Amino acid sequence: MSSTESAEWKKTACIICALNCGLEVQTKGPRIIRIRADKEHPISHGYLCEKAQRMDYYQNGADRLSSPMRRRADGRYEAIDWDTAIREIAEKFAAIKFKHGGESILYYGGGSQGNHLGGTYADSTTKALGIQYRSNALAQEKTGEAWVQGKMMGSGVHCDFEHAEVAVFLGKNPWQSHGFARSRVILRDMQKDPNRSIIVIDPCKTETAAMADYHLAVKPGTDAWCLTAMAAIIVQEGLAPADWHAEHTTGLSDIVAVLRRISILRYAQICGVDEALLRSATRRIAHAKSVSMLEDLGVQMNIHSTLNSYLNRLVWLLTGHYGRPGTNNAFVPFINFSYSGRDQAKKASKSATGVPKAGRTSPVTGSKVIMGLIPCNVIPEEILTDHPKRFRAMFIESSNPVHSLADSQKMREALRALELSVVIDVAMTETAQQADYVLPASSAFEKAEATFFNIEVPRNGFHLRQPLFEQREGTLTEAEIHARLVEALGAVGPAQYGFLRKAAGWGLLPYALAFGWKSMRDKRVARNAPVVLYRTLGPHMPKGMAAGASLWGICQMYVRQQPQAAARAGFGGHPILAANRLFKAIVGSPSGVIYADTEYSHSWKAVRLPGQRINLWIPELLPEIEKLAQGGPAVDAQYPFVLSAGERRTETSNTTFRDSSWHKKGPFGTLRMCPQDAAALGCQAGEWVRVTTRRGSADAEVELSEALQSGHVSLPNGLGLDYRRADGVVERKGVPLNELTGVTERDPIAGTPWHKRVPARIERIPTSAPVSA
Repeated sequence: MSSTESAEWKKTACIICALNCGLEVQTKGPRIIRIRADKEHPISHGYLCEKAQRMDYYQNGADRLSSPMRRRADGRYEAIDWDTAIREIAEKFAAIKFKHGGESILYYGGGSQGNHLGGTYADSTTKALGIQYRSNALAQEKTGEAWVQGKMMGSGVHCDFEHAEVAVFLGKNPWQSHGFARSRVILRDMQKDPNRSIIVIDPCKTETAAMADYHLAVKPGTDAWCLTAMAAIIVQEGLAPADWHAEHTTGLSDIVAVLRRISILRYAQICGVDEALLRSATRRIAHAKSVSMLEDLGVQMNIHSTLNSYLNRLVWLLTGHYGRPGTNNAFVPFINFSYSGRDQAKKASKSATGVPKAGRTSPVTGSKVIMGLIPCNVIPEEILTDHPKRFRAMFIESSNPVHSLADSQKMREALRALELSVVIDVAMTETAQQADYVLPASSAFEKAEATFFNIEVPRNGFHLRQPLFEQREGTLTEAEIHARLVEALGAVGPAQYGFLRKAAGWGLLPYALAFGWKSMRDKRVARNAPVVLYRTLGPHMPKGMAAGASLWGICQMYVRQQPQAAARAGFGGHPILAANRLFKAIVGSPSGVIYADTEYSHSWKAVRLPGQRINLWIPELLPEIEKLAQGGPAVDAQYPFVLSAGERRTETSNTTFRDSSWHKKGPFGTLRMCPQDAAALGCQAGEWVRVTTRRGSADAEVELSEALQSGHVSLPNGLGLDYRRADGVVERKGVPLNELTGVTERDPIAGTPWHKRVPARIERIPTSAPVSA
């Protein structure tokens, strides 16, 4: 072993999906050379899939940045120093705030798949700028579900598949996309157990569907008819437990009256599932002792997405599968960014400073604000207008909306129309290439990092990752970037730091007392708590861990909000002392800690509706249910195929991994279609076709797959990035999906995009190679 190679296994986590499984890695110089599962991780318990092997391609991408960049008048970028960048950005944001108000600035992002710590510091910057509107990738996926969840329960839920007798997956392929801890292990265990069942509702015969006891292969886009029929079967066959509902729910009679009128046979015919199979699967759910049911992007990025979230819940709630082992249960979050999911802001109002606060709708299109987020699909419309309340600036952090949001063409146009756009990222992304300023962040492995996707039940864990490498020269952590911006804006400074810096040297208890005292006497301390913590407590953190200082404040809030869960996890007693112990445990535990331990009965305490009863009736969705009776989804003769834009496959990653050279063999970026459709087009596997939608065209290689129905095709997610190699050559592998999608195709309630149902036309290219990139 060479002198530059470390035999030591260092703890970290995977950043490809939201589970962030614990890892151990060996490094050599700036590279990650070996990866294995961390058996001591309290959530993943030594689980690992093949995707984690790609992480070095993120850490050492050739297009990583090492200097702030400023866009010149001719469109080219020039490197500038940090002091110049911070000063100019602060001055320009302040000028826009002065002229148009902070509500004219949109904040987008706050963290990539497994890197959320920087978002805690963005809170100080958004307050300093008076920013009232935010959005991020969750508004492409989860806001409809959150809105429904708020109406029905008011708390987030997660599945307990490890103990479930029946697992139901709706538009979800956990073999590839996971979604719960140790996914493949649990799926195999269920498949082998004759007393347990897997039910999959999906038009494709995915890896998970191939393992299932019941595969309800709905026609693409007909999930709402399938779910409505299942709910109707429960009601019409008398499968709902009356005593359970009498004790735990409201609104049962209202939804029962609607479901009794449903023609189960007709809805089965519309969704393409045999009625007998539909009834059999539904009865299996109703008679099981425990059922967990999980929905995902297959229905959340499809027509009826918000309605599907409601119908999904009706299926497992009508049958009484909540608040027990093996069912859906409420989890205890470490920090709650969702504002509970219901229409969060009751009314537009003014703050103490007289600045208008964001209301329940976006300023131009009047779209719902859910989870504190405006819909991603309306962002261009909120900019490309002469409306006086339009967005005039964007602050984008660790996100790539030009590539990842619908209608990339329109997003590029919107960004260039802004008076100011600033991006914080590790690389010169497609979005950064449209911005006025680009600020280079240290990578996720060069600083303390963490994720707030903490959703496990009944024990929940948090993992503060320690840096593997020194910061790349010229980069800063997001904590440092936000601290410098907030200070340049005059929101906080030495007057808030001095006393607390001294107190931090005396220990956590004196610091806690000093912070409380100072916060009561200086509103700037409380208002800018993350930055104040970073500047005062951060220097006393272990090397490379200063960015973790904001977690001290989160620990203090968490212990006060969830004292029982914290105490059961070992952090009981006086709140200040308990929170300090939790903070020390988090900082000192390379594999992470269990911060919450609850009983399943906690799920009932978490219901935030009167009498802690679940509400089954959402009248706002009745018109959507009634529309189903008119028949199945419309088909456009000009675009006869249904394109699923963004399938999860073994060979795909998220867009954090811009260098695709990790892919060594097998298909890459192919258009999957069934053999019958390919034959009708006169093309074979390996030949190229042109995919045309109402928004654009792209060329792709054909891959034949028996898993897809006739008329249904798919392209993989995370590809089509413009990657500048070390030799300066820009290459693009795969299709950039959002050159094909449109902003107007979105859910009427939550505004989530219909990426999984894009009308398309496919034509064979009479050559052996693509005509266009």
